[in-house]
Amino acid sequence: MTRTIPGPTDHVVVVGAGLAGLAAALHLLGAGRRVTVVERDARPGGRAGRLTRGGYLIDTGPTVLTMPEIADEAFAAVGEALRDRVDLVALRPAYRARFADGDALDVHTDAEAMEAEIERFSGPADAAGYRGLRRWLRRLYRVEAGRFLDADFDSPFSLLTPDLARLAALGGLGRWEARVARHLRDERLRRVFSFQALYAGVSPERALAAYAVIAYMDTVAGVYFPRGGMHALPRAMADAAERAGATFHYGQRVTRLERLGERVTAVVTEAERIPCDAVVLTPDLPVTYRLLGRAPRRPLRLRHAPSAVVLHAGCDRTWPELAHHTLSFGRAWRRTFRELTRTGELMSDPSLLVTRPTATDPTLAPPGRHLHYVLAPCPNTDIGPDAADWHGLAPRYRDSLLRELDRRGLTGIAAAIEEECLVTPADWTAQGHAAGTPFSAAHTFAQTGPFRPRNLVRGTVNAVLAGCGTTPGVGVPPVLLSGRLAAARVTGRPRPRATVGTPARPMAQGARP
Repeated sequence: MTRTIPGPTDHVVVVGAGLAGLAAALHLLGAGRRVTVVERDARPGGRAGRLTRGGYLIDTGPTVLTMPEIADEAFAAVGEALRDRVDLVALRPAYRARFADGDALDVHTDAEAMEAEIERFSGPADAAGYRGLRRWLRRLYRVEAGRFLDADFDSPFSLLTPDLARLAALGGLGRWEARVARHLRDERLRRVFSFQALYAGVSPERALAAYAVIAYMDTVAGVYFPRGGMHALPRAMADAAERAGATFHYGQRVTRLERLGERVTAVVTEAERIPCDAVVLTPDLPVTYRLLGRAPRRPLRLRHAPSAVVLHAGCDRTWPELAHHTLSFGRAWRRTFRELTRTGELMSDPSLLVTRPTATDPTLAPPGRHLHYVLAPCPNTDIGPDAADWHGLAPRYRDSLLRELDRRGLTGIAAAIEEECLVTPADWTAQGHAAGTPFSAAHTFAQTGPFRPRNLVRGTVNAVLAGCGTTPGVGVPPVLLSGRLAAARVTGRPRPRATVGTPARPMAQGARP
């Protein structure tokens, strides 16, 4: 039996209007709770925020949306549907992968289209291997969906279920890269099904194969984009929550939690005191623990995921070889992960994600203009340059990225930029993110499942955590699930299991070819 908050829970204050907080709010409202959401920024979104520069509408957070049915469940909790509030476009291809040798591969989530593309790219043996890999990824997801991805853990013994044996039988306790290599011969192709390990903060050769479920989300379940940008999702969630009765307090930073013994009795901001019966805390772990006045004891210090430098560039032109999402791989691979996760060096031969949201929604830029988002993974400030170093390093690194992109075919990109915003670990640090990374704690074995920071903290009986630092982890689907898990700690209501292996309900009307 999963532990729930004892005592009254009639009024819940949610701290943070990011995706986790909004998901928690919707599920709490659906369970009949009165909900107040307190957000330090002037609008909802948290890390999935919005920046406007010279007519360009810039998403400041995640750009990849998978498993939208999990968001739909949050809307359904208050009698609404995602498709009625957000127009989702299915991306075809989900990604375009470009390699240092000049070859390119379009990544399709449709099985037949992807099989044909792989046969063109690397031959019939890998096409057959892809079929086996796809079957394995589906089975992996089915095993993990209810027991591991969507589960609260009160102790390591919570793992001891028949599903753990099934996961082990599937090879989920082995290594991600080795498992993919069983199916695919071409080393470049293996990258397409293992680069997602970076989201977990671990190299593919060291990451648990269980985390290949992220590759399932990317390459099998489908990648989507909301018209109006990714910020359209939290905006719609906030609107639905407000319609269902939630009260939002924007532009208010929480300064302390008022307590009586082990219970939080009020959330105090710079402007007011808000009494509560329970509280859901979604800020980064150091901020949350500071508010609670204690951090859980751990035998080992938390290891954080790599960070990223992000260049948002509004340009007067674009390049036809760019899809909505383009993975630009360098020649190096294992060395890149060693630099990012172990030696703390900037990538000597970078692999980059270039997102062109105006390929799908031209209204995000002025007429005839194009928006590009360049994400370059980098070490976090625990092992790499610290926040102070980045103040001087940032302009030089920005120039080196643009030179590299120019060399890889985006000719004249530096001269094409009209508006830009550069985000570095110094900025993540200023926003309160530990180790200068927006990706929180890495998903090492010692920080996975019941070993990850839990969403209940000893010494406080009516506070629950949500967000990427706690269960289940990093990424849009896990963060949305964390909000649902937090709400279940409050209400004790049974949670609906995520749809497995079938098209999501909101895509029936919202998708575009």
